[in-house]
Amino acid sequence: MELSSLKAFIAVSESASFTEASLRLFLTQPAVSKRIAALEEELGCALFDRIGRSITLTEAGRTLLPRARRVLDEVKEMRAAIANLSGEVSGELSLGTSHHIGLHRLPPILRAYSHRYPQVDLNIHFYDSEDVCREVAQGVLELGLITLPSNLEEPLAQRVVWNDPQQVVVAHDHPLTEQPSVTIGELVAHPAILPARNTYTRQLIEEAFQPYGVAPNVRLSSNYLETIKMMVSVGLGWSILPACMVENDIAVVAVEGIRLCRRLGVVTHKQRSLTNAARALLSLLELAAERRL
Repeated sequence: MELSSLKAFIAVSESASFTEASLRLFLTQPAVSKRIAALEEELGCALFDRIGRSITLTEAGRTLLPRARRVLDEVKEMRAAIANLSGEVSGELSLGTSHHIGLHRLPPILRAYSHRYPQVDLNIHFYDSEDVCREVAQGVLELGLITLPSNLEEPLAQRVVWNDPQQVVVAHDHPLTEQPSVTIGELVAHPAILPARNTYTRQLIEEAFQPYGVAPNVRLSSNYLETIKMMVSVGLGWSILPACMVENDIAVVAVEGIRLCRRLGVVTHKQRSLTNAARALLSLLELAAERRL
């Protein structure tokens, strides 16, 4: 049984799409289909029901899925354990990160890392923080650099690297700029532009408003903070953005009782043996946390 076939099977199972699986694996769709067909032939049963454009696991597929994941996890553990014996920092490092961290926090760290460890092949995926957590938990990614949630679920562990202060922002001609400070009631009387409800950042914002018995009047949502900043700058509503993103195109509003700060950091799988490449990046992140990088 080929490991490549198991990888294709897991990718199709998780995405429910041969097209999405081919993009994830950097293969053509016919190549993915060929691997699934070979696996089905070897096992002597169908693993997917294909009804129209819908793809679902058969009973055999549901039985195979957790076992296939365990096989690939064991192979990763074996390779990591053997590679770590040499002490050499090389091989592939798969990590996921949010667009904000990738743009505003990671560049100096990645520059230092690639300079020190040129033998490492960095495989970087840009996802929402919630998706990165899921991929790390499933063993797809070795490390995740994300906005940390209030409550991190098993089997993940986290380390805080950066504190990320947040500020209420509006366009320069917004009515809220006419006052030195505003109340929460005055703020929520105006439409807001916030990240989607299922994101860690949105949850943090809603938790801050709960004690006051009010909720933002959300007009628009986007998971891309740069997009939110643009919409704020043209007057579509107020938002809460990282202080590091505040520039001349938007204005900060002081809101009584609102003090927000996200925690940005790294998540790992508690039961996974980290490669030397991952350990080396964690060391640089610890320096960043100590403000020495």
